[in-house]
Amino acid sequence: MDLQLDGARAFISGSTEGIGFAIARTLAEEGAAVVLNGRRAERVDAAVALLREAVPRADVTGLAADLADAARTRALVERLGRVDILVNNVGTFDVAPFAEVGDDEWARYIEVNLMSAVRLSRAVLGDMIAAGAGRILFVGTESAVDVPGDMIAYGATKAAALALANGLSKLTKGTAVTVNTVLGGPTYSDGVARTIEHIAHAQGMPAEALRDALVRDTSLAQRFLRPEEIASLVAYLASPLASATNGAALRADGGVLPTVL
Repeated sequence: MDLQLDGARAFISGSTEGIGFAIARTLAEEGAAVVLNGRRAERVDAAVALLREAVPRADVTGLAADLADAARTRALVERLGRVDILVNNVGTFDVAPFAEVGDDEWARYIEVNLMSAVRLSRAVLGDMIAAGAGRILFVGTESAVDVPGDMIAYGATKAAALALANGLSKLTKGTAVTVNTVLGGPTYSDGVARTIEHIAHAQGMPAEALRDALVRDTSLAQRFLRPEEIASLVAYLASPLASATNGAALRADGGVLPTVL
């Protein structure tokens, strides 16, 4: 299927690895020019080189900035240029007892998981509406709908981002701009893999055994998802083919959420 993305320019926050990199690769394979992002310049440069090697014909560039920092985000926006597709992917998560997550950590979750998307969306939405076309995508999570008791800060801030996306879609009425969220299920991204490997090492067990043990009973897939499985839905929603989908939260969760909607 041709997603008709030739000539489109996409910025994907937090895209040096994991789901973000998979999204960038999928968009590049579909002909979009992609701008990668990470906190450190060396990581961004390495990801750009890796993507150019994987998709030789791709137009790939990178911008380093810590999007939890308002000033650095403003500086990035000033260098960014035209954006036809914004993918708000950057996020942070951890497993921790609620009582042990202090105010500073809550502030970090809010800055990364919510305010980065606020600032980036605010920077590009006006130009998209003026141009009459554009896509803003949020990479969300089923944890925003069914908040885990040991990941409350993550689930709560991702729920806020879900509400943000829905509200922004109301501003696109009568245009060809759309704002949607993909609710991903538990995905074996690089970050998740590192966390599982760390916990497994501490418990003296193989990482693969812990990974398999952590698959939820409600999962219909009965496995962790691959980043590429999230990326495929994001790429479709970024395309002109998804013009009738706006203000939606679409699930790519492996059937983890045991609800109709």
